[in-house]
Parts: sequence; structure tokens; C-alpha cells
Amino acid sequence: MESLLRSFTAAQSARQPYRRPTTAELETARIGFAALLDGRPHTLPDLGFSVTGDSLVVQEPGSERAWGLYAIDRSAPPSLVIEVPHAASDLRTELLGLALHQRTPGAVLAVNGAHRRREDPAHDPRTVFHIVTTLLARRGLPQVQLHGFNDRTLPAADVVVSAGAADVGDAARRAAEAFESAGFRVCRAWAQPCRGLAGTTNVQSQAAGGTPFLHVELNRTTRETRRDAVVDALAEADLRKP
Repeated sequence: MESLLRSFTAAQSARQPYRRPTTAELETARIGFAALLDGRPHTLPDLGFSVTGDSLVVQEPGSERAWGLYAIDRSAPPSLVIEVPHAASDLRTELLGLALHQRTPGAVLAVNGAHRRREDPAHDPRTVFHIVTTLLARRGLPQVQLHGFNDRTLPAADVVVSAGAADVGDAARRAAEAFESAGFRVCRAWAQPCRGLAGTTNVQSQAAGGTPFLHVELNRTTRETRRDAVVDALAEADLRKP
């Protein structure tokens, strides 16, 4: 899976083919992913997705329908949505997402399909990424979304924790405490200014509808050198709890 994900991300570029899905295609995606999650027949290949069994959905390579990669852990009932909306831009966030996915029974991993300069699913509700993650949130699944920032943007912090536009709940507070206990310098966006890294315009957080939403920004050094510690902290926070 790691090799596939690295290749998937490496193919993303500011010049890659991409078009936004139509309203009809977004509805087909919503119906198709709901059916897949429920183990019912679906038509996701009609949207250009390759579906492996009932657990991995990947866009067709080189297509303008660059609408993402989605992996479902079937070892337990769906429990957590792990979101990576800027894989090629926020370097290594996809590897963090995969590692947390592998540590969390029932997790669903969602990774953007196109470079941020072509598609920005964290700020555009007309994406398959948004349709899938919102579908899961409406089924009561908490979400954690992983981002990255330059070390110079906020030199005093390694990690910024927020709830985006959603209500700050216990999951966000537990995550901040877990990061701090692991030795990270944490900026809690609900309690202090974090240089525009709070994710307040994030459309997934706006659509969370009362389900827990955690927005995590990680500086470059942390993403390059302390990925295991990040995953340990998020696992310790156990975002599946209320």
C-alpha cells in the first residue's frame, strides 16, 4: 500500500489533467460510495475508479477524472475518517495518513487526486473527496485532517491543533495534550493565534454537522523526522471517542 500511495502522490503535479466533477457525477459518487460501504452493488467504475475488492478505490491513472484514492479497513466497523487533502503539496502527510490508517481498525483513508493548484478539496465542496468525507461524517464518523506548513511560518510551534470551523471538543483537546506529552510544541488554535493555520475556512469542518473534526497542521521538520511520534500521539488521543 505504501508503494502504491507514493506512486499515486508522485504523479500529482500543477500541470496534470483535471476537471471538476459534474453535479450528476458527484451524486453518482455519493450513491456509489454509500453502496460500497454497505457491501451493495455500485457503479464507481463508471466514474473511472478502479475498485479492489471492497476496500480500495483508486482513480484511473493519467485521467482528468483525478478524484482521489480511498482505502477502507474492513477489520472493524467504520470508525474514523483520515483525510489528506494536499498530499503533493503538504509533503509526507499521505504517509502519516497511511500509518494512522494502519493503526486504526475500521479507519477510512481519503487522499486527494490532484495537485493543490488543480484541486483544493479542503476549500471546494464540489469534489468527490468532499462528497465521500461528508457522507462518512453524516454516518457519525469523526474526522482528522492532516496538513503541513513551513517551519518559518510559525517558528514557535511544531504542531497546530484546531477544529477548523467546527466546535472544539474533547478529541481536539486530547490530541493537543498527547502532542505536548510527546515533546511537541503545540499551538491550540482555540486559545491562541496560530498565524492563519486554524482551518476556519475548511469545508469539511463546516460540513461536520456535530461530528468531531480535528485539523492538524505539522511543520516540515516534524513531517520529515518525527512521523512515528505524530502517529503515536494521534493514536493515544483515540479520536474515535466522543
